[in-house]
Amino acid sequence: MENSPSAPPHAPATEGRRGRVLVVDDDPTVAEVVVGYLHRAGYAVERAGDGPAALARFAAARPDLVVLDLMLPAMDGFEVCRRMRAHGPVPVIMLTARGDEEDRILGLETGADDYVTKPFSPRELVLRVESVLRRAGAGTPAAEEARPLSGAGLCLDPVARSASRDGAGLALTLREFDLLAFLLRHPGRAFGREELMREVWGWDFGDLSTVTVHIRRLRGKVEQDPARPRLIRTVWGVGYRLDLPGDGEAGETGETAGATGATGAPESPEAPEAPEAPEATRAIEASEAPEAPGTTDRTAGAPRA
Repeated sequence: MENSPSAPPHAPATEGRRGRVLVVDDDPTVAEVVVGYLHRAGYAVERAGDGPAALARFAAARPDLVVLDLMLPAMDGFEVCRRMRAHGPVPVIMLTARGDEEDRILGLETGADDYVTKPFSPRELVLRVESVLRRAGAGTPAAEEARPLSGAGLCLDPVARSASRDGAGLALTLREFDLLAFLLRHPGRAFGREELMREVWGWDFGDLSTVTVHIRRLRGKVEQDPARPRLIRTVWGVGYRLDLPGDGEAGETGETAGATGATGAPESPEAPEAPEAPEATRAIEASEAPEAPGTTDRTAGAPRA
């Protein structure tokens, strides 16, 4: 399996100006396409074809972001992601041929910041990489976004990317931190999942269950009783709202009766945070041929045994 980090001959001289990306995929065709697009977008890219090789490269020089295939030989992407995240936060985008919702949800709950399902548009993947890195703190936050946030015992420092509740540190992923910071900036206001996806993830498209999973994970870290949330509330027919002491205490009889995103479909009464069926992600500029010879704009990516 090819694990060489060498750049393809068409890589621009300015490669690396936007950061370093580690691409982990045992399919050489998919890896070549992804690496080529990321190089042309200005990223320095290394490749690994299996979990052990990926962990070795990660330990040698930590990348700014990892594009990680789920179905790897010897060690699957879930385990690779867990081991990487055990050494500290690093943005991870899962790349998977599996269409099962449970696998996508598990990827997010393992700590991945995003996932893309094969077949996919490489240009869309590049946009996802840009979005995740932008949220990871590239550049100095604006004055309003840099100010410390607090409420209900929660304290967030957007510049230091640190969070605590009642003095105890919170281990938040990149998206969990951004989601909590956004809600703390707008206490008492209800947001639909589509709106949260635009404001926090920076996407105008995607699987809304991504928001649902992150809300559930965030509740597990900031609520005293995640089964009966008092801070991050479900608003029937709308989405979610952060209530600080003295705000929005009335009218939450639907707290365990179900939730809905901006699509208006209520979730299961027994499991209010269960994700709805995923929406198809739209390809970006799918009709435009890639620059790399011998490839197509949409990867083949058929599921492997």
